[in-house]
Amino acid sequence: MPGKEAKPAASTPAVKERRANSGRKSPAAEARQAQGDRSRQAILEVAVHLASAEGLEGLTIGRLAAETKMSKSGLFAHFGSKEELQLATIEAARSIFIKNVILPALKVEQGLPRLRKLCELWLDYANRKIFRGGCFFAAASAEFDSRPGPVRDRIAEIMKEWLGGLLKTVVEAQEAKQLDNKVDPAQLVFEINALEMGANWAFQLHGDKQAFGRARLAIFERLRMHSKPRGSKMLPRRKDKGSSIREVRRIT
Repeated sequence: MPGKEAKPAASTPAVKERRANSGRKSPAAEARQAQGDRSRQAILEVAVHLASAEGLEGLTIGRLAAETKMSKSGLFAHFGSKEELQLATIEAARSIFIKNVILPALKVEQGLPRLRKLCELWLDYANRKIFRGGCFFAAASAEFDSRPGPVRDRIAEIMKEWLGGLLKTVVEAQEAKQLDNKVDPAQLVFEINALEMGANWAFQLHGDKQAFGRARLAIFERLRMHSKPRGSKMLPRRKDKGSSIREVRRIT
């Protein structure tokens, strides 16, 4: 009747099923998406190694097409622009870093044991050259530190994640009475990061095979300096000069 709203149609089982299936993809569409996801992942596995060695700026659709033996049009289907490709590559590198450094460290007890593990895993990650050009984020940070834009912003965010994780672990070690509360957590994290980045630089630029061993000894020396008695037991024992030299050579 005029002036009254029409009643909605009854929701029969058939109607309910059509509504439930309306947002679903067909098996063929799901298969195409799965294939596309695999192709994208394979492309990014190549991209992270290229970018770590040659720079994100040199990572172009054309360069990647030559490396992967794919057509440029095929790559454009996955990445519409150079910036989108760069950002996707950064995210892929972040996932690799989390898998190799963060997740294994989270299995270790909080506080100083986890801080020690994070440092050891980072040095091992860079030394093993999981990325062709060494630490991906050390290279990307140096390349984009003075280039404003989304790529630089994302690199900075990820580096803050790493430093923030170290800072949280230092604070947890202080709360557990493993590190001295007088220590400035931000200062200690700054020093650890500087030693790690310096080791990566020496290894990549000069081929110094002892760089990571030296950084490891220096980091542990800083931790021993600030540790309390219960924390000292969680660190490698201090060695004499001759033993330290042999330890550096053993690590490398």
